[in-house]
Amino acid sequence: MIQRHDVGPRMSELAVHNGVAYLAGQIPEDPSEDIVGQTRQVLEAIDALLAQAGTDKTRILRAQIFLADIADFTGMNQAWDAWVVPGHTPPRATVQAALADPAWKVEIVVTAAV
Repeated sequence: MIQRHDVGPRMSELAVHNGVAYLAGQIPEDPSEDIVGQTRQVLEAIDALLAQAGTDKTRILRAQIFLADIADFTGMNQAWDAWVVPGHTPPRATVQAALADPAWKVEIVVTAAV
């Protein structure tokens, strides 16, 4: 059985199947902030979706981070490092990518155990 949450006409924000939560790419609500602020917003959105699935950031299996400008790597890591739980840091990849909205500096996708 697949459970979908926050289902829209184009995509769902979250799907849960066989004890795994798959999140859509999360983007900042307020793109006027710098990379640290945008990353914090994205991580808060991830926390909220993981809670909906009945899990949390200590159970993330994998994270994929997309930066509009790889020069923002240090600032993104500042927010990331403050957010992750020591001893529970997930496997992660970070790449530079053209994001759908030029105001977005970061988009993050995670998969987590439920």
